[in-house]
Amino acid sequence: MNRRHFLQHTTALSAALLAPSTSVSAGQFTGKIRKSLKWSMAQKAAKDMTLVEAFKKLRACGYEGVEPSLLAGHVTVKNAEEWVAASKESGLIIDGTVGGRSEGLEAGIDLTKKIGGDSMLVVLAYPQEQPLQKTWDDAVARMKEAARHADKQGVKVLIENVWNTFLISAYDMARFIDEVGSPWVQVHFDIGNMMRWGVAEHWAQVLGKRSVKLDVKEYDLERAMNEGMRKGFDKPLGEGSINWAAVRAELAKINYTGWAAAEVKAGDWEYLADVAKRMDKVLDL
Repeated sequence: MNRRHFLQHTTALSAALLAPSTSVSAGQFTGKIRKSLKWSMAQKAAKDMTLVEAFKKLRACGYEGVEPSLLAGHVTVKNAEEWVAASKESGLIIDGTVGGRSEGLEAGIDLTKKIGGDSMLVVLAYPQEQPLQKTWDDAVARMKEAARHADKQGVKVLIENVWNTFLISAYDMARFIDEVGSPWVQVHFDIGNMMRWGVAEHWAQVLGKRSVKLDVKEYDLERAMNEGMRKGFDKPLGEGSINWAAVRAELAKINYTGWAAAEVKAGDWEYLADVAKRMDKVLDL
């Protein structure tokens, strides 16, 4: 190597060493988990915007999807065509809906399909005035019936673990899904909800591949004990009692891929962007 070539080589090497690194290492679930949120979280911030503008803003905040509500009294999809158009123009995917109770499931499945979703979250009722076995049998029969329509439409019905004390353990939920016996009825696993009576990573372990989508929220046991059970949800994501590393380890064992929806209190755009960043951290995206 002559002197001129040597100087050129050393100059290029020095520049490369001094230049800031632009590479970002991928997280454990980068490319495997996609971030969504409940539309109710953004409604207040988006009140003076068109749906397209709001969807574009959610994209800028770091979300890829959104889940509107079909619950009676909380229906946010009043014009299906408007939602489909806004999704196409903004690139924000309507990945699923929050469908509510088991009554009228077929209509909810149809609307979910119409706006482009592939799943509908469902909460099962627990009428405590009747025997528990009857509630169980009725729910299994209803989900078997709904599964036939879900299959036709290509929309999964996903049961969420909630606080109504029905399906209160991971084993109950797993057994229920297995008794229904359809790939179209699975679980929308809420990582924070069971912390009142269980351990998040243990639920993830028992449910395994029955967990098709995730809800992401925090829960703090100390605050719940001192201030009331619902106050446990007030901790920012990643700062409570959930062992997120252990949850991720269980999700990794089943090679989880799919959507994770934030389900926390509503807020402004800065707050929603912060929630998206916190999801990156707890899910290692």
